[in-house]
Amino acid sequence: MTKNCIILFFAFLTTGLVSAQANLLNAKSVDQIGVKSEQQLAADNDGPLPYGYVDDRDVMWSKVVWEFIDLNQKINLPYYFPIDTTNISTDRRSLFDTLIKGIQQGKIKEAYSDSFFTSRMTPEEINSRLVNVRDENGYSDTYRIQSEDVGGYMIKGMWYFDKRQGELKYRMLAIAPMGKDVQTLGVQEIEDEELYELFWIFFPSARGVLHDAKVFNPQNASHPISFDHLLNARRFSSVIVREENIYGNRGIEDYVRGNSLFQLLEANKIKEDIRNKEMDMWNY
Repeated sequence: MTKNCIILFFAFLTTGLVSAQANLLNAKSVDQIGVKSEQQLAADNDGPLPYGYVDDRDVMWSKVVWEFIDLNQKINLPYYFPIDTTNISTDRRSLFDTLIKGIQQGKIKEAYSDSFFTSRMTPEEINSRLVNVRDENGYSDTYRIQSEDVGGYMIKGMWYFDKRQGELKYRMLAIAPMGKDVQTLGVQEIEDEELYELFWIFFPSARGVLHDAKVFNPQNASHPISFDHLLNARRFSSVIVREENIYGNRGIEDYVRGNSLFQLLEANKIKEDIRNKEMDMWNY
């Protein structure tokens, strides 16, 4: 375990060394900023750390949960900013912009309309949820969902106990940006503060794009961190809103109605039950 941690540390360290704004100190002109040398390109030829193979027979227990990441919380701000990309370098983008760019470039193809991956969405279908052209008084206005309109993310993942490793683990399966309804953007008569699932991304298929996109590190700007590392390391604050259950995987708000405090207590109860599972496995 210690050996693996050391390898991970140096992998992220090496990535950070070559992922900051390249050639900034050696550039003789603006055009040379961001242009990497052959040595930097060779060192940067890496990818996301591959997941280890997990045999179904090694999974003694598992539970799939849905969680909401609220971007209003301070710890989650790295996923939200920057929202204004006009006065910032091209290597810094929000998680939403990173996902949209990956879809538009064809690097992310596993996009779906729901978290059960029943209906795949094309880039055109996704764009229809993000753009609304409205004719008003003879003028045509275009409204588009931007990073500032995304208030959170819904994630789907599985907690499981690996009997071969003897520990409780987590694997993220899908992620969905939660944004405003594009049909109500700019309509003063409608104040819709609800957030809706814009689309779902099968997370393993997007890891390459999320690995290449770096997040600003306030402790050391020369060592940015990738979105892939942040999400896999669960460096965010979230609340469980749904778990797989006998009642058709109903959400917490479906059976704890009208009381946000009790809904939060129910979410914490589910979290504690999952956390205690590892300890219970060792008690006979």
